[in-house]
Amino acid sequence: MALSLNHLQRYHEEEYGFLSHIVTGEETWCHHFEPESKRQSKQWKHATSPPPKKSKAVHTISGKVMMSFFFDHKGPLLVEFLERRTTINAQRYQATLQNLKRAIKSKRPGLLSNGVILLHDNAHPHTANAVKTILQQFRWETLEHPPYSPDLSPCDFHVFGPLKQAIRGHRFTRDEEVCDWVQAWIRQQLLQRWNRPASIAMG
Repeated sequence: MALSLNHLQRYHEEEYGFLSHIVTGEETWCHHFEPESKRQSKQWKHATSPPPKKSKAVHTISGKVMMSFFFDHKGPLLVEFLERRTTINAQRYQATLQNLKRAIKSKRPGLLSNGVILLHDNAHPHTANAVKTILQQFRWETLEHPPYSPDLSPCDFHVFGPLKQAIRGHRFTRDEEVCDWVQAWIRQQLLQRWNRPASIAMG
């Protein structure tokens, strides 16, 4: 409650200057195959029609790609896909932050000098001492925030939810196919929502 009141007070004092400096990001898995939801698979049938035949959904555990996504109030900033057989650790997250800084410099002139407020969760790679050090070097502020309720980060709500809904039912055989599909969806869907036709940085 105290954090929420602090943010509210800061918004009253700084207004757009506060919100326009926030950059937020998160990671998610993009699977080679995500079965359709019950609602998506529904079909209009006559009362006397036989029920549709559906094969059993088998989730491919190994067929998935980790994606990192960052955006601000103007739209997407950075999309990165993790190399296969690697994990998000402090060193890898440092490299992502370096790429994010370059993307901000290219796409949001003046934001780096005016001050970036980074909103990310408290996962171990995000809170490692090495990551705190590089954020201090960047002179970026880390926005403290209450635990997500109901367990939805800004990325989950604005990006990952619609993405997972759209990708359901598509089947891919290679990581590259997943990456290409996700990049195309971001260009076609997210940029329309933010009304920004320009291309985005892809990692």
